[in-house]
Amino acid sequence: MVERPSPGTIPDTPGSYQFRDAQGRVLYVGKAKSLRSRLNSYFGRRDRMAGRTAQMLDEAVHVEWIQVANELEALMLEFTLIQEHRPRFNVDLKDDKSYPFLAVTTGEEWPRPMVTRAKRRSGVRYFGPYGHAGAIRETLDLLLRTFPARTCSDTKFRQHERQGRPCLLFHIEKCSGPCVGEVSREDYDLIVGDLIRFLEGDTDEVVSRLRADMEQASAALEFEVAARYRDRLASVLRAVEKQQMVLSPREDIDVFGLAGDELEIAAQVFYVRKGRVVGRKGFVVERGEDLDRGRLVAEVLSAHYRADPPRGVPREVLVPDDPEDWSLLEEWLSREREAPVTIRTPKRGDKRALLETVTRNADEEFVRHRLKRASDHNSRARALNALQDALALPEAPLRIECYDMSHLQGTDYVGSMVVLEDGLPRTSDYRRFRIRQVAGNDDYAAMAEVLTRRLTALLEEEALPVDERPGRFAYPPQLLLVDGGKGQLGVAEKVVAELGLAERIPVASLAKQFEEVFRPGSADPVRLPRGSEALYLLQRVRDESHRFAVAYHRQLRSKRMTGSVLDGITGLGPVRRKRLVSEFGGVRAVQRASLDEMTALTWLPDEVATAVFTKAHRAD
Repeated sequence: MVERPSPGTIPDTPGSYQFRDAQGRVLYVGKAKSLRSRLNSYFGRRDRMAGRTAQMLDEAVHVEWIQVANELEALMLEFTLIQEHRPRFNVDLKDDKSYPFLAVTTGEEWPRPMVTRAKRRSGVRYFGPYGHAGAIRETLDLLLRTFPARTCSDTKFRQHERQGRPCLLFHIEKCSGPCVGEVSREDYDLIVGDLIRFLEGDTDEVVSRLRADMEQASAALEFEVAARYRDRLASVLRAVEKQQMVLSPREDIDVFGLAGDELEIAAQVFYVRKGRVVGRKGFVVERGEDLDRGRLVAEVLSAHYRADPPRGVPREVLVPDDPEDWSLLEEWLSREREAPVTIRTPKRGDKRALLETVTRNADEEFVRHRLKRASDHNSRARALNALQDALALPEAPLRIECYDMSHLQGTDYVGSMVVLEDGLPRTSDYRRFRIRQVAGNDDYAAMAEVLTRRLTALLEEEALPVDERPGRFAYPPQLLLVDGGKGQLGVAEKVVAELGLAERIPVASLAKQFEEVFRPGSADPVRLPRGSEALYLLQRVRDESHRFAVAYHRQLRSKRMTGSVLDGITGLGPVRRKRLVSEFGGVRAVQRASLDEMTALTWLPDEVATAVFTKAHRAD
């Protein structure tokens, strides 16, 4: 349990504080107007303390703090430390699904719209997120009739550019044909600009201009042109109907709704731009510390906007309760937006009705999540408790590490380490090892090398000051599991003992035959009941370790055995090689290209083009 700092040592100034456990992990990061007052509140009567706060204090062994000049700096420092350490007991936004966005690749030579779930990157404008990919694809299909931008991949674009023939989308008027010069750069930029303005919610200008162009063409007796404008206008009006007008066209607002219990909160955000709902997002907030409604709203807002919000920061934010330190949050959001931002709780009118709609969505999402959570939490807890009892472990194995080896007749020898925390995979802690010291086929020696390297790294990190630990191997497992029988167990037991960790790290092995679990000091295996949660958990981590090791082995073997004909060419580095393959549409296409086609590439030096041609055709 954390010790109370000596009286008078805590400064009466703004700052951020961090509770750490015995391994140096940050458990909780907070901010305070007065560090002295805030930290003293953690050392009052335990019987009056909220359960999660008491649990955090039980796991913590010391508290430290950093002084700053004012409350805003304390808030910014808190954000930085939370992003760096991801503390268990802070509010954590858990999004269990990837939402689709409608993106426009503004950084490309010929920008294109697309539906994507990929991570955000520079040079791309994102609109959304949306609840269903099907709905946004239907909307995009309608918009292409009005804004005929290309939607093909770069490889497909270059292919039709070389062929001099457009694809089917051009013939059905859903693409303006930039690949074959059917549209000028200026006109294409206007098409893309109009599409972006429409997606931003500025629909009135687009509708008015299309209607005016249709009437002008009709008055000039250009009836075919007028008919095309009529069809485009009808398509854009159908797309507008899909965007519900909920407020006046001047409103840019984010609306937050919350619903939940003492453990978790489901949050929904509706993004309203120019009066229309242009996107929504939902996530689950894990309540690490017991928070009242004001502090909870403040934590949700700060977590959402410090994590690159998809629609940026609006002029106004609607919340169900007044957040704690709301003026401080307004000051921070205004700085992020570089314009005034208002946070308020509407009491009546259209905005109150919209807030209630968002809250109902949050409540429905929480009901669905609670049904899933009840099953998941209970099964994981039963499995961990059953493992503790069956294997006579000193504590429930909240962190399990499993190791496996993979090779082909002693070549490309690799090892894997996969990690479960609280019964769930922690992929960020997975590690892969290339075996360095073992010649030939010797699984025992390979296992010894991997375990020695991993546990030596643990000891080296623990020897460093807490604030200097890189964190890659800093956390010891409560169960070290190896794939195999008594032989593999003996190797693990020997390595752990030689490094002085036998009292700290329990080891076990899981044999494939009969799914037997072996523990040190016992000749007979532990047989977990068939169908038990504990056996299923061990099988899952063992299979994941095997999959991870085999995938790495195959990757190395494939890299060694199937080199490209473009490897080893002087002057053809990774950037040029990638561009060359993209220009021609694949390695095979590069091999088929003539020398004249190679030298015609202005960005590729002639001597490099000649070398590529010579080697590619020699490989044929």
